[in-house]
Amino acid sequence: MIKVKESAREQVYKLRSTEGHPENSFIRVGVKGGGCSGLMYDLIFDTEIKEGDQIFEDNGVKVVVDRKSYLYLIGTELDYTGGLNGKGFVFINPNANRTCGCGESFSV
Repeated sequence: MIKVKESAREQVYKLRSTEGHPENSFIRVGVKGGGCSGLMYDLIFDTEIKEGDQIFEDNGVKVVVDRKSYLYLIGTELDYTGGLNGKGFVFINPNANRTCGCGESFSV
């Protein structure tokens, strides 16, 4: 399961509205190769469920993860920060052995 913190929930709702995504859209979270640590997080709005997707809802946010990415994301929390060190979504991933300084990539 992927947990969604309050600050992330608020930002998802705000972005869905300002970017004009439909009410039935959800966030798709994935993992792809790249970044300075080997793997990168991918987060987009989507409306299409694909075969093998894992579907969760937490704090009023529907989150969909493909089967392969789910193995890397089990137990992850999605947060949002607007602090001085950067602004954006933050993945708190208990499976990551190493993360880069910007928090956008990790390794297991």
